[in-house]
Amino acid sequence: MKKLLPFLKPYTKESIISPLFKLFEAGFDLLVPIVVKRMMDEGIPAGDRAQIWRLCGVLALFALAGIACSLTAQYFAARAAVGFGAGLRSALFRQIQGFSYEQTDKAGTSTLITRMTADINQMQTGVNMTLRLLLRSPIIVFGAMILAFTVNASCAWVFVVVIPLLAAVVFGIMLAGIPLYRRVQQNLDRVTSITRENLNGVRVIRAFRKEREETDRFEQANAAHNRIQNHVGRISALLNPVTMLIVNGGLIALLLSGAVRVEGGSMTTGDVFALTNYMSQILVELVKFADVIITVNKALACASRVESVLDMPVGMEVLDIPADPSAAGSAVCFRDAGLTYAGNAAPSVSGIDFTVRPGETVGIIGSTGSGKTSVVNLIPRFYDATEGAVLVNGRDVRSYPPGELRDRVAVVPQKAVLFRGTVRSNLLWGNGNATDEELWQALELAQAKDFIQQKPGGLDAPVSQNGRNFSGGQRQRLCIARALVRSSADILILDDSSSALDYATDAALRAALRHLPGKPTVFLISQRTASIQHADRILVLEEGRPVGLGSHAELLEGCPVYREIYESQFRKGGESA
Repeated sequence: MKKLLPFLKPYTKESIISPLFKLFEAGFDLLVPIVVKRMMDEGIPAGDRAQIWRLCGVLALFALAGIACSLTAQYFAARAAVGFGAGLRSALFRQIQGFSYEQTDKAGTSTLITRMTADINQMQTGVNMTLRLLLRSPIIVFGAMILAFTVNASCAWVFVVVIPLLAAVVFGIMLAGIPLYRRVQQNLDRVTSITRENLNGVRVIRAFRKEREETDRFEQANAAHNRIQNHVGRISALLNPVTMLIVNGGLIALLLSGAVRVEGGSMTTGDVFALTNYMSQILVELVKFADVIITVNKALACASRVESVLDMPVGMEVLDIPADPSAAGSAVCFRDAGLTYAGNAAPSVSGIDFTVRPGETVGIIGSTGSGKTSVVNLIPRFYDATEGAVLVNGRDVRSYPPGELRDRVAVVPQKAVLFRGTVRSNLLWGNGNATDEELWQALELAQAKDFIQQKPGGLDAPVSQNGRNFSGGQRQRLCIARALVRSSADILILDDSSSALDYATDAALRAALRHLPGKPTVFLISQRTASIQHADRILVLEEGRPVGLGSHAELLEGCPVYREIYESQFRKGGESA
């Protein structure tokens, strides 16, 4: 909780004013039975109408003052709770934005979404309820007990018995509920994850008629969530009836002992009314307090989950590794590099050992799952090599500050991702200071200029979320243009970024890449041999290990894996299959 309290610090004033006014409200409530006692003991028996009306005015004044205090307390509690939630949500988002690929994979996308939304909303409600009611209820309970002794000490023993019993019940159920609410949130993560998968893959699910299977999978996760919710709900539901049973037992004891004492003349009717009124106040406040405890239980469970994300180290450590003189003059150098993803027993890639010269074009090909993307992910340090090392311009990538390294590398990821906005706003991700001329030049090189010119607004044409108003090939070309706008990059990585392009557009794109200004080093990942056969060198991967490295002609002659891929796409003699 230490990490979360600072988010409430800017609202210290609100956090003090809200419970303070709730205490004023509680004080007015505690004085009501005393006023009514005087009315019953002095005004009504004597028939003193003036005193009765005067005391009624006092009660009305208490009511108005209580309403004013309550509204003030609720206003400041809401300000503090909403501000706390907004600040915490912003901090959590900044924390997640700083995560590396590996940290995001480890935390899990679905659970991060749940913690950002449902968990923080629950914490916000918990702060609101805590400021408004957590102090009010104990003050009413203990204040009622103290005032009961001033009314009649001989009957006040009932309060001494009832209040510890109530405290034992409340805190016992609270301690039992905290770990269960944590399990509830974990199950909610699972439900959220399945929902997210289904929304992302809705077209695939329908294409393969898997609606029934996915519905069953969701219902199983939802049923598990429902079971734990019911279990914790049954425990929490014990709070109200048990507390009411104890308090009503106390009321019965008060009425019995009070009746005997009234008949004996040692107590007045007003005393009995005041004591029963105080016991009723305790009952009402404990019902409220029970709701507060349940809400606080949920908030504490959510707080531990949010705090665990805030405790995660952000980014990657920059190591003090001196430059390697033997790699001087190279653009990228792989030194027996390998990568094993967290949780995997076997490495995804291993034994990658070759050097790339500046301005060279390297193609990477292999079957699905052979580790092509894993290899290029080591260059901008999206993942750290678990074996060997990767050097860029003679320096280990782990010695670069992430910003400096990423400025040297332009990446077009395997999945074409565009953001809601305009064509211009998406392209400016590559270089925020790019001119319109530079944007159009990048679009032309990426073979995207023609269809953007046809769009109403040109560079200011709207782009919907994920670029859904563009075709797959258009999205890929816009992503390539975005990478080409980054003129400072001397390494360009195209991760299967032309898979949705027809052969003519793909050929025109490859021709344009060969004449890029500045002659960057280019890594081309593709499933098509036609897309990479003109590369200076081609790396062939099989099950995460290199099985061939050379030109197209050399690999056709000496690499059976490459020749098999080529012949599966082209008939012998070079004719397209």
